[in-house]
Amino acid sequence: MTRLSSPAAQRNRDLILDVLRMHLPPKGLAVEVASGSGEHVVHFAQHLPGLVFQPSDPDEEARDSIDAWVEEAGLGNVKPALDLDVTRRPWPFVNAAAILCINMVHISPWPATEALVAGAARHLAPNGVLYLYGPYKREGVHTAPSNEAFDQSLRARDSAWGVRDLEAVVSLAVAAEFLEPAIVPMPANNLSVVFRRAV
Repeated sequence: MTRLSSPAAQRNRDLILDVLRMHLPPKGLAVEVASGSGEHVVHFAQHLPGLVFQPSDPDEEARDSIDAWVEEAGLGNVKPALDLDVTRRPWPFVNAAAILCINMVHISPWPATEALVAGAARHLAPNGVLYLYGPYKREGVHTAPSNEAFDQSLRARDSAWGVRDLEAVVSLAVAAEFLEPAIVPMPANNLSVVFRRAV
């Protein structure tokens, strides 16, 4: 199996880990949606040993990479990668303490974000955490010229993709009975958005 590598994952993994340390429960099942290469989940599992991590990705090459990274790291708290497309029901697990989704919301059609939030509402335990990471517009305005250029490049690749309005994502989550999020500014004009499931 070939291990894929993402320079962005190498750059942001420690900063994301700092936020996760503050907001994730000390134990339970943490499901990562759209795990990509697998570098994030391996890093998080190494530093948060009380959690059991369930990576997932709809792409077979990505799942092979995830499992190869996990095998190379020799981790016992990471399950084999699941084939999970958030728009397909049922999801292949029951309950989770946390659901993590890094850099998917803008690289997928809006119905995928709707399905992600709805699925998280179904599968998270009370007080469970939904963690999102990526670029967002604030009140319809890009937060930096680089984000605007990135948005244009995404929409040129696929007209259904694009940097989302943070307020639209928050409205979606609040309607699904999540509390107002903690919002943590991150480097490169990204945000960590941390929702908690209402009790």
